[in-house]
Amino acid sequence: MIQPCKICGISDSKTLEFLTSHPTPPKMIGFICNWPKSKRFVEYNKLKELLKVDKRESEYVAVLVKPKKILEKIKDLPFDYYQLYDCTPAEVKSIKEKYNKKIIVVITVKNQEDVLKYHEYKDIGDIFLWDSKGYEKSESFDHSYLDKLPNNLEKMIAGNIQIEDVSNFKDKSFIIDVSGSCENEEGKKDLYKIDKFLNTVHNINS
Repeated sequence: MIQPCKICGISDSKTLEFLTSHPTPPKMIGFICNWPKSKRFVEYNKLKELLKVDKRESEYVAVLVKPKKILEKIKDLPFDYYQLYDCTPAEVKSIKEKYNKKIIVVITVKNQEDVLKYHEYKDIGDIFLWDSKGYEKSESFDHSYLDKLPNNLEKMIAGNIQIEDVSNFKDKSFIIDVSGSCENEEGKKDLYKIDKFLNTVHNINS
């Protein structure tokens, strides 16, 4: 059974193979493609090799900040979604049409008013992700800001969500997106924590 969650910032084949072969794999797996400031950034040649790992049931997501030249380089890689930060509605529409990818539109949130910026992309995005303004840092925002969003949106939530926070989303229709909470003190993905997260999501949804 695939879980309604996304684990982001994967940068090595051992972790990726663990995810794709897990008994309850995540719905999505994210890769930082063009943001070198992030410790999770994967350089293009390494990314190309990494994505040879069979995705099996999961979907691969290219995480992109203001992408330009990188789009031509990655257009033939096996991504199912492009997750776009800091793009105007016109840019998102152009990328979607040119590269024929499903789009995760990221709305970065600092205050309640930021949440409603999704309206600008309502007819373009396939999924809407509300995240903190931390980018390469794992920062939180007040998730209660999202309580009144309509049910008919395909919604994803991020922002320094910890494994013990997962139960808070039991009755909410969000795909949960994590990264830092599945890492060790050195900032590397921790297979034990990943397993715990996936099992926690599975148990709550069972």
